[in-house]
Amino acid sequence: MIPKRNIIRAARKAVTRPGYALDAFQKRLKSSVTYGLCNGYSAYPETISLFLTYRCNLRCRMCGQWGEKGSSHTYPPEELKKQLSLDNIRMLLDDVASFRPAFTLFGGEPLIYTDLPEVIRMIKARNMRCNVITNGVLLEKKAESIMDAGIDEIIFSLDGPRDIHDEIRGTPNTFDRAMAGFQKVAGLKKERKTSRPLVNISSTIFEMNYLRMDEIVRAAEAMSAASITFHHLIFLSNEIYARHDRIFQNYFSCSSHDWAGFVRENTPDIIPEKLIAMLKKVTSLKTAVDVSVYPNLTDSEIVKYYTSFDFQPESYNNRCMSPWMVAYIFPDGSVRPCQSLNYSIGNIRDDSFKQVWNGESASQFRRTLKKDKCFPVCTRCTEFYRY
Repeated sequence: MIPKRNIIRAARKAVTRPGYALDAFQKRLKSSVTYGLCNGYSAYPETISLFLTYRCNLRCRMCGQWGEKGSSHTYPPEELKKQLSLDNIRMLLDDVASFRPAFTLFGGEPLIYTDLPEVIRMIKARNMRCNVITNGVLLEKKAESIMDAGIDEIIFSLDGPRDIHDEIRGTPNTFDRAMAGFQKVAGLKKERKTSRPLVNISSTIFEMNYLRMDEIVRAAEAMSAASITFHHLIFLSNEIYARHDRIFQNYFSCSSHDWAGFVRENTPDIIPEKLIAMLKKVTSLKTAVDVSVYPNLTDSEIVKYYTSFDFQPESYNNRCMSPWMVAYIFPDGSVRPCQSLNYSIGNIRDDSFKQVWNGESASQFRRTLKKDKCFPVCTRCTEFYRY
């Protein structure tokens, strides 16, 4: 379900997406019931995150995939080239259409995927919601085709005003190229007299941008965004990662290699008191953009979060329910119960999604997670705080 500290945020989003909010609530309720009453079985997921490609055209500093220490750098070239065919995706969509999950198209950078408009078109033809998470660099070129296909929402990762954004992204002109893309989207929406797609901004709190978050909100305004969510930085120590990996190897004979991309030698150079002051400032700004912080930690939790690698929240339940709510499908067809755990519960190239979702591997994973409540890395994962 929805944690108490997320209720206000969820209510604000429901105002702009009432039909989707009601559908999501019903699906979460079913999954919550199966979490409580069933031994590893789950109702079908609210959302499927479909990773269309591992490839990305940027190297953002804090990214666990392609950042300075990102895990994707160690993948062999043949792995990075993998992607699902349209036939694979069509079979998946036919299989899940009966329970109508929302689809999040992800990467890498999903706008690199050549057949993206057709994927969106197939999802919408089956009356399912579809959003895309993008760095915006290719948006001006792709805007018309993905809008023609019926995209519901564009989620853009914005890291700062122009100078900060470009520095974090590691490539000049990325801010201006993204801005041009969103101006194109705004113009097409006006021309077509439509409110879709919604434009929502996701911004990761980072050493380089946390004192300029008010400027990020103003940039979101210029992009005609409906909302901006500031996400707390994900980071781990070597010790916590190693401890988690030992547990995971013992339980599942599998390494959590992708979590290694978030390992740091030191805690972030972020002064919690200054961050808290800035968060209070941006959430009280008079702006048409809905501003929220996720997870919505208390002040004392923020201090602990950024000054220690060991963190346990006090205002959220210390258990993860995400594998009852969300599925992640990767370019090789593997289905994961969590984005960064590298544990596959099956493959849609071999079996139907419905068979995989409640197969023995999935049930075993859920039983283990419910018993332990969470793994050592979980309190740094955004999904831990969502349900």
